[in-house]
Amino acid sequence: MDAPLWTETHAPELAELPQDDAREYLQRAVEEPINLLLQGPPGSGKTAAARALARAAHDDPDNDYVEINVADFFGRTKTEITNDPRFEHFLTGRSSMSKRDMINHVLKESASYAPVSGGYTTILLDNAEDVREDFQQALRRIMEQHHRTTQFIVATRQPTKLIPPIRSRCFPVSFRAPTSEETVAVLERIVEKEAVDYDADGLEFVAGYADGNLRQAILAAQTTVEDAGELTMSAAYETIGEVGLDDEIESMLDDAEAGAFTDARKTLDDLLVDEGLDGEEILDAILRIGRKRYQGRRLARIHRLAADVEFEMTEGTSDRIHVSHLLAELGREA
Repeated sequence: MDAPLWTETHAPELAELPQDDAREYLQRAVEEPINLLLQGPPGSGKTAAARALARAAHDDPDNDYVEINVADFFGRTKTEITNDPRFEHFLTGRSSMSKRDMINHVLKESASYAPVSGGYTTILLDNAEDVREDFQQALRRIMEQHHRTTQFIVATRQPTKLIPPIRSRCFPVSFRAPTSEETVAVLERIVEKEAVDYDADGLEFVAGYADGNLRQAILAAQTTVEDAGELTMSAAYETIGEVGLDDEIESMLDDAEAGAFTDARKTLDDLLVDEGLDGEEILDAILRIGRKRYQGRRLARIHRLAADVEFEMTEGTSDRIHVSHLLAELGREA
């Protein structure tokens, strides 16, 4: 998808967040800044809500809001981290640091900077379930040291994986998977702004396809419009009803089995970053396609690998690392 993502160009304002309770808590946090723990399933709007809060709370959110996705550190090489334009000015001359020390340093420096527009700085730590306990202890100390000038927002799918001292320093805000009606309302707002032809059946089909994942619904709607020029039932079915991201998954599996691991991992990165999927969604797609692609012992093998990876994702540090492990095993088996 080469065009700007609708998840970014149509990012909601605080008043447009579809979940009433979460919206009310965040609106209060604009007037009385506190640390927040945003918890909920993938695609429920946690990251979009943090960005909306920052735009509402800061006169200069581009400078007073810092977003750190844990996968940006623990799912990448040290060279990739130090060359990232978001972090390179913090890490110049520090390539010998461990990745844990790198993210600690970025967090400390971000929290210590004086806010450009006065008041305070907001730091979002996204996908926090991937953070090891030793780093969480360091984060706790940073939160204690800079509590007067920095608001911390921790977003996670699994709040129980956070240590109690961090949970106790944050007000919990729960995000549930949006209902079909809420998803349809968001899609309708976007296609109206895009001046796209659509019908109610098309919106409902995309909402059903996404199954409570608002991010996936928005990206599927954009894919349909880019492919068909409209968001009708027939266009949505032709675009995502049968194909979706199957071509990309098939290509990734082809590359893995051929031993082209670099190409397979590049496709994986595109699915994680550009398409906004998480590891569980990719794993589900691999299994769905695998049931058509494999038989007998090979099908049983990929189910065993997927089960191992699913467990590792609940215990480990990065969806990218663990799904990459599955791809490497496919290549080794081939």
